[in-house]
Amino acid sequence: MRVAIIGAGSSGLTCIKSCNDDGLEPVCFEEEDTIGGLWYFTEEERHSSVYGSTVINTSKEMMCFSDFPIPKEFPPYMHHRKIMEYFHLYAKAFDLYKFIRFRTKVVEIRKTSDFDETGKWEIFFRELDGADSKEIKVEIYDAVMLCVGHHSEPSWPSPSFPGQDRFEGLKMHSHSYKDFKPFEKKKVLIVGIGNSGGDIAVELSRHTQQVYLSTRRGAWVLSRLGRGGKPADQEALTRFVAMLPLKLTGSLFFKLVNQRFDHDHFALRPQHSLLGQHPMVNDDLPHRIITGTIIIKPNVSHFTKTGVVFDDGTQVNDLDVVIFCTGYKIGYKCVDQAVLPVSDNKVELYKYVFPPNLSKPTLAVLGCIQPFGAIFPLAELQARWATQVFRGKKFLPPKDVMMDSIQKKREEMAQRFYASKRHTIQVDYVPYADELATEVGCKPDLWRLLLRDPALALKCFFGPCTPAQFRLMGPGAWEGAKKAIEDAPGNVIYATKTRSLPEEEEAEKNTSVFNMGILVLFVVLAFYLN
Repeated sequence: MRVAIIGAGSSGLTCIKSCNDDGLEPVCFEEEDTIGGLWYFTEEERHSSVYGSTVINTSKEMMCFSDFPIPKEFPPYMHHRKIMEYFHLYAKAFDLYKFIRFRTKVVEIRKTSDFDETGKWEIFFRELDGADSKEIKVEIYDAVMLCVGHHSEPSWPSPSFPGQDRFEGLKMHSHSYKDFKPFEKKKVLIVGIGNSGGDIAVELSRHTQQVYLSTRRGAWVLSRLGRGGKPADQEALTRFVAMLPLKLTGSLFFKLVNQRFDHDHFALRPQHSLLGQHPMVNDDLPHRIITGTIIIKPNVSHFTKTGVVFDDGTQVNDLDVVIFCTGYKIGYKCVDQAVLPVSDNKVELYKYVFPPNLSKPTLAVLGCIQPFGAIFPLAELQARWATQVFRGKKFLPPKDVMMDSIQKKREEMAQRFYASKRHTIQVDYVPYADELATEVGCKPDLWRLLLRDPALALKCFFGPCTPAQFRLMGPGAWEGAKKAIEDAPGNVIYATKTRSLPEEEEAEKNTSVFNMGILVLFVVLAFYLN
């Protein structure tokens, strides 16, 4: 089977490898001149990319691909340059480059006339370099893996704020932001308090005259650092924590988050619970607020020619720039709406991968999720499942069952999250990873593992749910999985230990005792809850 993979970002790369692992023939179409997708930074706004200072919000041991750990010499939280370096290491290790057609733009994906019998697709594309760059060519493939992400089309405020068109200063979307240089010594308003809004506000606050950060609802602000400075996601994303009731987990997380700084005092506390929104991860925002370089403001009431008035009546009259950090639209322009319908940022996908309305399951959408945690290993699990479905090793349920599943997930999200286009593709890392792993057949059987290797089973349950857990058994099992799981806690902070300390051994002992105390406390809580 020939499989067309659209995009050579994180999802596209793991799709190529998954196709190879399952005996399929991948052909990857990539519009740019290199791999990386969103993580390939360019000064020009020719494609969706991170900005110059972007650092990932998930730690390296939680975000790596399951059978290719990130080198221990890399920092715990990586700058986009290091992520690109990792992608190239991955592509080189598994010889992926030869399957990629760079500078090739897919303009349309269309079902063949005999699709109901064959499940095949026509891929219409242009080769961007050369004399025939405007010529549209077509090839036929047995299956398609769509890996274009959901950060390509900016979402502007709709309806626009009153007077927005009258404002004479610069108006732009965060999609166009690259670095601080064009904004030095100016007054800047950031609208929106997601991760982009927080990151851009913090960076600009060091170079501008003043930054105002406008939020309609507020936000809980999480740190990358957990107890002792270790990555917070390694403590939060465990199987043990995932089995606790959401109400208890939310209460525990709230105490930890609000101990760092009181969100009331910083005008940030929202009405919704900590687990009722996609979290904002930002280590510097409270420090910039406390120095006055960022001022938190309520929602915009209306704009004037030279400034803005907020809902509380306060105003800024000499504003230079407005940056709208208002998210992105989910959409797939190269696919007909009848094939992949998207409405109000909702896309109908069974388990966020397969369109339920196709007579043949030969189209998979990868990476169209917003996880509490890392997206790379989840996209990898999606790819492993998709290739098995293409090969006929796994089968999808009837359409009505898939539609019921989609509707159930929407209802669950509506009950948990506040209503927002931001929360249409939200997933929890451990439950969703296990859901996909069950489909693949690689979910670790902890009871079986407990009999065979008790220490490893306890690490898998109480320790961080690292991607290597999904290589312990089942299809695609990897002999290095156990070592990767055992090495993860040490490897993730290896790069920070750049100076030997005589008390280090004793400190590690004390930390171990503290960890055991926390573990006992959690077990007692779980016992009483049951």
